Amino acid sequence: TEQAVAVAGGIIGGILLFVLIGITAYLLWKKFCWFHSYEKLTGAVKMTNANAVFQDQSEIQLKSTSRSRSVPFIIPPTLHERDWINLMNEEHVQEDSDPYMIPQSGPRSSFHSLAGAYVVGTINPELYKFPEDKSETDFPEGNIGRLWFSIEYEQESERLLVSLIKARKLQPPADSCSPFVKIYLLPDERSYLQSKMKSKTLNPHFDENFVFQVSSKMLFQRTLKFLVYHVDKQKKHHLLGQVIFPLKNETLTDDNKLIIWRDLEKENLEPPSEYGDIQFSLSYNDYLGRLTAVVLRARGLKLQEESHAVSVYVKVSLMNHNKFIKSKKTAAVLGSPNPVYNETFSFKADQTELDTASLSLSVLQSIKGEKTHLLGHVVVGPFMYTRGKELEHWNEMISKPKELVKRWHALRHST
Repeated sequence: TEQAVAVAGGIIGGILLFVLIGITAYLLWKKFCWFHSYEKLTGAVKMTNANAVFQDQSEIQLKSTSRSRSVPFIIPPTLHERDWINLMNEEHVQEDSDPYMIPQSGPRSSFHSLAGAYVVGTINPELYKFPEDKSETDFPEGNIGRLWFSIEYEQESERLLVSLIKARKLQPPADSCSPFVKIYLLPDERSYLQSKMKSKTLNPHFDENFVFQVSSKMLFQRTLKFLVYHVDKQKKHHLLGQVIFPLKNETLTDDNKLIIWRDLEKENLEPPSEYGDIQFSLSYNDYLGRLTAVVLRARGLKLQEESHAVSVYVKVSLMNHNKFIKSKKTAAVLGSPNPVYNETFSFKADQTELDTASLSLSVLQSIKGEKTHLLGHVVVGPFMYTRGKELEHWNEMISKPKELVKRWHALRHST
């Protein structure tokens, strides 16, 4: 019996050993098959695609040695295999090469390493540059100067902080220029803050800060006005230009400092008309069939009552054959005979309708609890409806499509 037990134990041990050897052989076989298929796959890629791609890249680099500095395009380290290293006639990657070196001319492609990754091409950095700031160099024809300033508003103390930064390309009446700036917070035109004078420069740096006390409720009804003056040798002041900047469309907070530049405009020195004047721009886009009016400001309005209870707004109406089509109106400005709006309105108008269409701009005064009162109006349009400056403005708009044409017009009373 002992002999039978020994034989049975030997048989069972042999079977277990055989099973173990079989499992080991199976696992080794699977691993070999997987590795062999991977080599075939990468080999096929190398034979069919890689040489052609990199030969093309080599030709491109030969033609572009005069280009600007290039940025390497890199294969991630996870894709590294020896096939990537030996793509070009078994050429080995140089681990210590400069990853930003401009490719050298010659019959071979340049390969460099960066943190264990391999360079396989280049990207032209010129394609990814941010647009340059041309505010210092790009001045339109007829420009009389440009002014830079910044604004921010402190909610807690209700203070408007204005920083006067600099001016460029001022156009004084004489060769030399000694400029300074007066800053108003409209509608208050009696008080102002003034910068220091800068001697003998067309491009002054001011770097001065000014503070206006204004409540948050009234802030967006206010407009900044900058007047740039030149002082001549006889100490006389000559106005070079002005900048009008309404605050109503700006986001003013403690942590949002806006840096702004604006071109100077010539101030209208002519006395206001009998009922006041209005300035607006017209533009027509013939492709979109869109008529645009930008209501800028009015001056010299004859208000029935000058107080903060009085609000003044402009209604813009599109007419066709003297029939009303559509109207839009600006926000109301409180208590000022010289309101500033800077609001844009667009109307749909086919090009074939321009000979029969017209725009009517009416300036209206509203007092709380009372009836609205018309201060004056002006109509611009074709020969059928207008003459003089109003007709000239309309014709100039048509002759300069997609360009804003700005003019002042005298207000008239309804007849």
